[in-house]
Amino acid sequence: MKKVFLSLMCIAAITRLTAQSHISPKAIELVSKMSVEDKAGLVVGLGMNVPGFPAVMQGPEGLGFYEKVPGAAGNTKPFPTLGVPSMILSDGPAGVRINSTRDKEPGKTFYATAWPVATLLASTWNTPLVKQMGADYGAEARDYGIDVMLGPALNLHRNPLGGRNFEYFSEDPLISGNMTAALVNGIQSQGVGTSIKHFAANDEETSRNLMNCIMSERAMREIYLKGFEIAVKQAQPWTIMSSYNLLNGKYTSQNPDLLNTILRKEWGFKGLVVTDWYSGNSAVEQMKAGNDLLMAGRGYEKKAIIEAVKNGQLDEKILTENAVRVMNIILKTHSYNKYAFSNKPDLVQHAQMSKTVAEDGMVLLKNEANTLPFTAKDKRIALFGIHSYDLIAGGTGSGDVNKAYTITLAKGIADAGLSVDANVEKAYQDYLKVEQAKHPKKSMFEEFFNPTPPIVEKESDNELTQNAALESDIAVICIGKNAGEGRDRQVVDDYNLTANEQTLIKSVSDIYHAQRKKVVVVLNIGGVIDVASWRNQVDAILLAWQPGLEGGHAMTNLLNGTSNPSGKLATTFAMKYEDVPSSTNFPGKELKDQTPSQSFGIKTYPSEVVYQEGVYVGYRYYDTYAVAPAYEFGYGQSYTTFEFSDLKLSKTNFKKKIVVTCMVKNTGKVAGKEVAQFYLGAPTNVIDKPEKELKGFVKTELLQPGASQKVSFEINASDLASFNTNQTAWVADAGEYNVRIGSSSRAIKLEGKFNLAKSIVVEKVNKVIAPDRDINEFKGKK
Repeated sequence: MKKVFLSLMCIAAITRLTAQSHISPKAIELVSKMSVEDKAGLVVGLGMNVPGFPAVMQGPEGLGFYEKVPGAAGNTKPFPTLGVPSMILSDGPAGVRINSTRDKEPGKTFYATAWPVATLLASTWNTPLVKQMGADYGAEARDYGIDVMLGPALNLHRNPLGGRNFEYFSEDPLISGNMTAALVNGIQSQGVGTSIKHFAANDEETSRNLMNCIMSERAMREIYLKGFEIAVKQAQPWTIMSSYNLLNGKYTSQNPDLLNTILRKEWGFKGLVVTDWYSGNSAVEQMKAGNDLLMAGRGYEKKAIIEAVKNGQLDEKILTENAVRVMNIILKTHSYNKYAFSNKPDLVQHAQMSKTVAEDGMVLLKNEANTLPFTAKDKRIALFGIHSYDLIAGGTGSGDVNKAYTITLAKGIADAGLSVDANVEKAYQDYLKVEQAKHPKKSMFEEFFNPTPPIVEKESDNELTQNAALESDIAVICIGKNAGEGRDRQVVDDYNLTANEQTLIKSVSDIYHAQRKKVVVVLNIGGVIDVASWRNQVDAILLAWQPGLEGGHAMTNLLNGTSNPSGKLATTFAMKYEDVPSSTNFPGKELKDQTPSQSFGIKTYPSEVVYQEGVYVGYRYYDTYAVAPAYEFGYGQSYTTFEFSDLKLSKTNFKKKIVVTCMVKNTGKVAGKEVAQFYLGAPTNVIDKPEKELKGFVKTELLQPGASQKVSFEINASDLASFNTNQTAWVADAGEYNVRIGSSSRAIKLEGKFNLAKSIVVEKVNKVIAPDRDINEFKGKK
């Protein structure tokens, strides 16, 4: 009788799935032939081959099926009798992360392109270019036999100390969502899936597996979910990865309100949800929540699911639905369609694309007296700072890749035919050789659990600098900072420069300026650092971010004027850390009155962080509360100048939509690109709102001197709407709206207005995931 009941439940699930047009009938057919044990095997991954941690990492079938792509992050169980192969999933956000060597193929190397990190991609403000890069990225994954790339990541820069901010695009959800959609559309154009992550609010690494992120419904909807919503609606990623943390009291991977109500019902997501590796605390609850695939997979998870079905704790129809969604994605893969991958992607062409993107996203922060580009007299360059000779191509952890090479700044400048001071170079190379020998290369997981301390900046040598100032034409100082998965950054000696770095900048600047020579700083960093305390000592600052393997060539092309900087900040640089709106409550607090958990020998207490700043994140805070930043959101200089003119609104009274247009003209002497940024100020008579919010952006073509381009923005009712918690709806409030177009959030060039006669309820949504307490949120400056 029980078997008949389970079969009827399975039939009911299949009948419901058949009505969904995006579900392949073949997926339903294959799953209908599976037993409960088979379905449980399909939704639990096969573990992860990590030397030193076999007992914890091993999946339900034991370690195996890694032969296809050694170094991949995980895979699903194959079912040969059904013709169903294993689906291969690979890190990561900045490139294909696989092993560069293989035991079965000695003498061969399998390198991957290190693409620029997400902070740089966002700084391009160039979605067509990011989509192009995504196509190359996807082709490389395809040619290495990867079915799904685990990225891009689009959590927000809530706080500059976030350890994975280099993997995340911006402090703004519109930038994050559009950049993600562009990258996803590019990668998936090659038949390779993506897994946008980490859904949602994995905005810090401290206690990430036990951190309860407590926020208002409005902050959640407007800020922390909005980027995911944009990406889902514009790109339909094959998969979404749920995050480690809890959101308003419940693990995201175990929250049906997040994964089914919001993601699937409200947004129309059609793919599968995969856990972050080894997340959550209940496989059964994850199944119930609609988290279809549990990765990397642990032995007891499959057993727990089977037992839950047998004892009635888990309806078989839920397991069936999850299995069908997994199968539906497998049927799209190159593995299923027997693609003969070559293991020979076009790494040369991809490196050139990486360089092109890197140049487009580097930001010129300062350029006093036209210090840059180098002049004809600047032929002899003295390079100071260890990272002039040791490029940080990308961050650590799952965002790192096994690349064949990196182009340092020293190499890039030499390749451009400029002279690098040999004595300064030798001093730094000798120092690096000694320091690097102290720390042999570790695997990703060895690094994760026992991180190598960064090499300390070499102490300033005034005699060396004095001699260099006499022999060279200009000084360039490269400051590098790195971070990654597993831990957040610190204010001391990280966000703020170390004593050696501060002394280096001061001593080089003093000595070179005494010789009437200029000093340039290049920032090879993944996230925001302090710049205000030292920027007045130098003549120019180029923010190179972590630019991928061709970074040195890209930096040089901007320094010498081969390319014109066109990057703009997608995250704010504060005057000091204390000005950051979340500085008083990041990363939260441990709840030491609760029972700690033990993982890999590390004791961790449950923790919580209250998002007290609400919607006032980044420029929304600085501009509303009139707090001066060091460099504002959207900021970036150029070697030319631009003029904005001829603002036109198609209507002055809103009905359905308004089209806003303007002209952007290159008024300088060299070709360049500008970013037209569209901000909207909304009425505050019903609820408080930020002073302005980004609603659109356009990066122009390369405009020759005197050339112009018309740009346009379409405003729909959804662009006017804020989330009204009392109404559980997105509402456009009646009143006057301010249109502002400029080159940054504070460099507004054109302004206009329009009116909305009557409030519009744009979308009524479900009241879910509310906090369990009142939050004393920021309410805007009155």
